[in-house]
Amino acid sequence: MSDVSQAYNIADLRRLAKRRLPRMIFDFIDGGAEDEVTLRANRAAYERLRFAPRVLRDVVKVDTGCEVLGAGSRAPIVVAPTGGVGFAWPGGDIAIARAAAAFGLPCCLSTNTTATMEAIAAAAGGRLWYQLYVLRDREFTDKLVERAAAVGCEALAVTVDLAAGGKRERDMHNRFVVPFRMSAWHLWQALIHPRWSAAIARNGGVPTFENLRGMRSIKDPSASSIAASVGREIDASLNEADLVRYRELWKGKLLVKGVERADDAERLVSLGVDGIWVSNHGGRQLDGAAATLDALPDIVAAVGGKVPVIVDSGVRRGADVLKARALGAQAVAVGRAMFYGTAAAGEAGARRALTILTDELERTMRLCGVPSIGEAGRSLLHRA
Repeated sequence: MSDVSQAYNIADLRRLAKRRLPRMIFDFIDGGAEDEVTLRANRAAYERLRFAPRVLRDVVKVDTGCEVLGAGSRAPIVVAPTGGVGFAWPGGDIAIARAAAAFGLPCCLSTNTTATMEAIAAAAGGRLWYQLYVLRDREFTDKLVERAAAVGCEALAVTVDLAAGGKRERDMHNRFVVPFRMSAWHLWQALIHPRWSAAIARNGGVPTFENLRGMRSIKDPSASSIAASVGREIDASLNEADLVRYRELWKGKLLVKGVERADDAERLVSLGVDGIWVSNHGGRQLDGAAATLDALPDIVAAVGGKVPVIVDSGVRRGADVLKARALGAQAVAVGRAMFYGTAAAGEAGARRALTILTDELERTMRLCGVPSIGEAGRSLLHRA
């Protein structure tokens, strides 16, 4: 296991993950679609934004605690859904959820976890949400929703920005396809990354998307068959009437994930959703989509405080959390940062990622003269 105590930022965790993982696995985590314009833009949007710090403020104590989707949270951070994390670290889904629970943060489980939602809930506890891909097999999709309710997930995040899978060219160059076909190059990558290979071998080989077992279209229950079916089975016909149906079916909080337009956000609020999740899938699907931080202000204005707004993609520093709050987000959702930490060192790495982000957030608040996260507003940002 890597010593993550010497990882001082998320970039350090990324380097440790890159060192430990075969190239095809690391690029699957790290890469974006096509030219990765949106992947870079997500990060650049945070780097462009500047603070206008306040002075002569008592910041001996700072309070990062806040409400996130109707309940208390240690910080305005949600652990985002990370599909396939078990490819990087066996049991990685449970490791991430346990880290979130230990930090008092909500954790959104992916449809594509490599452990069942029941196993994760039993092992981790804490505040759990469930991210839903609506599949063409609607009966099976409904069962996923029922299972999420049964394990105590307090929110359902319906993902609406995946009518087609993105063209991820790093995966193409690495010949990372499902069903997986081992080549001499893949074998060489496994041999020169023995810690990863040994961990995967000890845990029964490459894992599968356990929540999707039993889907009618899957005749072969093998890991590769299930993985290969995921992209094909997402329902591109998903529409407003379907969302209304899920609103009626789900008794908890309902979020819509994948929104980047103010008019869409306004319409969704009128349909009775409980929150808007501004996302472009981390730049992994539509290349050329707006950076989420750039899309955030118009969406916040359109929603007008009627429901909370969450934003993901590009968050690598605690300062980013404060910037998003200043622009009106109730919380940021953190995905790749958690993936890097978990890929580097399992649960210890996931906890290290959250330690880094929360420590940086507190330090940034002190330096900006913000004793409470609730005081972060537009005046904290430099007008230029």
